[in-house]
Amino acid sequence: MEYKKCRQSAKRVISSAKEKKHRECASGLNDPEHQNAIFRMANQMVKERQDITGSNCLKGASGKVIVDEIGIKGAWKEYVEKLMNEENEWDHGISTEVKEGSADCIRICEVVAALKKMKRHKAPDLSGLSAEMIQATEGIGTQWLLDLCNGIVKEGCIPEDWKSSVILPIYKGKSDPVECGS
Repeated sequence: MEYKKCRQSAKRVISSAKEKKHRECASGLNDPEHQNAIFRMANQMVKERQDITGSNCLKGASGKVIVDEIGIKGAWKEYVEKLMNEENEWDHGISTEVKEGSADCIRICEVVAALKKMKRHKAPDLSGLSAEMIQATEGIGTQWLLDLCNGIVKEGCIPEDWKSSVILPIYKGKSDPVECGS
């Protein structure tokens, strides 16, 4: 109970301090001396929230800066291939039984469990279908997904669309923006 009171008190103090600062800024709008400072603050806020949409230079694996478009594409290709082909350490002592014959069909409870484990608010795949969309359809989407997966298991062939992907590098504002790993 005491924690909640302290938190509310802190929120009130912060709110009043923010309000005071907003009033100071607003009163300075008519003063020519303060107008430049406000424009500088606004420009800084815009720059801080601006996404880096493209880069005309990139550091390669050797640390050398690359400026030509072909070199940048090559550096990204090299980085992604290294990233996707990394071997993780695992215990070679683990053994499983090899099952002969046809694969078991996937059950509806397995699809429901997999859908529940999926993270929300993630970008959809190339088809534009996201986990939330399937979850929102309740039984219909789950049944459709079950039929699709069982058809793939039965045929033993993965659809061509599932074999390709698009990787978009997005700079998250951490470390050096010209390095592939940031």
